[in-house]
Amino acid sequence: MKLRRLARRVLLPALFWLLLWQGAVWYLLWAEELESTALFLPSPLLVGRTLLELMGTQVFWQTALASLGRIFGGLLAGVCLGTLLAVCTSAWGWAELLLAPAVRVIRATPVASFILLVILWAPTGQVPVVVSALMVLPVVWGNVCQGIAQTDPLLLEAARAYRFGRWKRVRLVYIPSVLPYFASGCHTALGLAWKSGVAAEVLCVPRLAIGTQVYYSKIYLETPALFAWTAVVLALSFALEGVLGALLGRLERRGSRAADS
Repeated sequence: MKLRRLARRVLLPALFWLLLWQGAVWYLLWAEELESTALFLPSPLLVGRTLLELMGTQVFWQTALASLGRIFGGLLAGVCLGTLLAVCTSAWGWAELLLAPAVRVIRATPVASFILLVILWAPTGQVPVVVSALMVLPVVWGNVCQGIAQTDPLLLEAARAYRFGRWKRVRLVYIPSVLPYFASGCHTALGLAWKSGVAAEVLCVPRLAIGTQVYYSKIYLETPALFAWTAVVLALSFALEGVLGALLGRLERRGSRAADS
């Protein structure tokens, strides 16, 4: 049953898009009378072969782990800071007055502008971390604020009636209410962290970074390598999303059990 579900949800869509990709390659070969489309649209087989060649080198793994560390560090920093700011702006009016406009400015500012500014202010290796954190922060802040605002007033009234302490009220009322919004924000933020982090690596070109390899692939017209490194970004993003989803799922179940008890 699980294998059938896996085939339906993962393997069949992947096969469909790979066939569509290969069909586009065949069409270009036929319509444009080309000998090869490697420069414009390499075939899936060529990209897969290039990826396997890259994976056989030590630099590949060092590069992938370095970028993963930067992106995860920026994601973690953005999540923690966004959650803290959401709690502050929801609890105190002065914090909402002073901090909320700054978060909204961060959310509205183009990613490229932040990257260029951070390049001037931070060391090259830290630019992707800072940029990823800045892109994650507004998303988590908005979702956590919404979760706090949507907390059931009847539950809060019951907590006051039973004279819950501050921590008990947070643990049994606010956390179960906020967790679904927090989880949704983290899932959205993860994609933004990867996109902005790799874009920052492309512009600041650290020594070991996927973005640096993408930049060099574009400069030297190594299109199969460009596709291969893009596939690496997707694979790492999906893997991190799976791990993050499992952790958040466990947190939600614990929060629900705590609320029921």
